[in-house]
Amino acid sequence: MNPSAPGPGSEPAGPLPAVAPHLRDLRRRASLTLEAAARAAGLSPAHLSRLETGRRQPSLPMLLALARVYGTTVSELLGETVADRDAVVRAAEMEPTGAGGWTYWQAGASARGMQALRVHVPHGSQGDIVRVHPGEEWLYVLKGRLRLRLGDAGHRLDPGDSAHFDSLTPHRIAAQDPGGVDLLFVHTLLQSPTAALCLGPTTGDTP
Repeated sequence: MNPSAPGPGSEPAGPLPAVAPHLRDLRRRASLTLEAAARAAGLSPAHLSRLETGRRQPSLPMLLALARVYGTTVSELLGETVADRDAVVRAAEMEPTGAGGWTYWQAGASARGMQALRVHVPHGSQGDIVRVHPGEEWLYVLKGRLRLRLGDAGHRLDPGDSAHFDSLTPHRIAAQDPGGVDLLFVHTLLQSPTAALCLGPTTGDTP
């Protein structure tokens, strides 16, 4: 596994002018050089530069990694704000955001220790990307069937099934069916100078 490999979720899909300036501004606010931030996020400096200039679209795992490095949330990276940290998030206020082929909706307030998302994972999207990072993840299958690999174990989750695991366990998420899978997803990203997110295609059977 190559931590700097871009993987399928990093292919260009048009510029994201609203995202790129936030990536650059937050890096500067964290007093990090392009090289230092890229190394901490498991990216090459050239790849991070393309993200900051809008020439590459970041995948959701990349946004999670950069949010950890900059000590912020995916919401702030995307320029989203939640007024007065409201406890209630209305369905009508959930704006969809695309990243790496996935579509997700912020389902909780920003700047919290836990980040809650509603996620749609299309079939064939990012199924060979392995993720490893400090923290915990909890997911609940709303619709469709999910293929989840945790370490060497493969699982199929049906609607109503859930999983709660340590994010340091290498994990992969993929949709079982052509229609994709809809999830509720909650994660914590522990702030640690030694934390790392490994991204990249792997070989072997999927669960």
